Amino acid sequence: MSMMTMGIQGQLLEVTVVGCQKLKDTEWFSRQDPYVVLEYSGARHQTRTCTDGGKNAVFQEKFMFTLLEGLKDLKVAVWNSNTLSTDDFIGNATIQLQKVLSQGYDDCTWTLQTKTGRYAGEVRLILHYAGVTNQHHHGSAPSAPPYAPQVPHYSAPPSPSPFSSPPYSGPSLYPQVQYSQPQSAYPPASPYPPQPYAYPPPPSTSAYPPGPSAYPPGSSAYPPPPPSSTYPPPPYPPQPSPYYPQGPYQGQYPPPPY
Repeated sequence: MSMMTMGIQGQLLEVTVVGCQKLKDTEWFSRQDPYVVLEYSGARHQTRTCTDGGKNAVFQEKFMFTLLEGLKDLKVAVWNSNTLSTDDFIGNATIQLQKVLSQGYDDCTWTLQTKTGRYAGEVRLILHYAGVTNQHHHGSAPSAPPYAPQVPHYSAPPSPSPFSSPPYSGPSLYPQVQYSQPQSAYPPASPYPPQPYAYPPPPSTSAYPPGPSAYPPGSSAYPPPPPSSTYPPPPYPPQPSPYYPQGPYQGQYPPPPY
């Protein structure tokens, strides 16, 4: 069943103005301030002004329109806001609503044109129509059955058959081989018994400070021995030396006059 037979009278259309790009620049010395105007069946909505938006403006604003039977297009226009003069017209476009009314969703970029039909940029709109939601339920694929986990079933072990022979319980028919556990080869065992370890270690034979030496010191000793001369010196005059002959005058100084 199409939307034409269902009717759109009184239904709501949601329009989101995402933004504009590649807009015609209407300013000479500064960046332009664009805003967007939407019109449908006499209803008019305007976005905020994107100050210094220039050629690429972002809005992200949402508006609601009440649909009118037989009216399936939306008018959009972009203007440049001026403070001291009238606003400058940048471009406009007519948005066709056939896609959103039949599918419920339309996200598209529309081309803007000047009054002379020249290219003036692009505007992106996202359209939502909730009246088509229930139409997609018919003819849909059946839903999958609910998931139920499989629980394993355990049964009792089978009873022994009356024809099967009982298990053999006599001596083993094969020689029993005794396996010895291999000894570890690391570290190798020592053939000598371990020596007791004494802690703390025995005192050393060398003692500090060293004892007196068993040998007499040499000829050089410190401090040096005193000199052979004695102090105080012998009396004056000196005594006659036995090694030198005496002069003509024995022990008189000065000699007597002639």
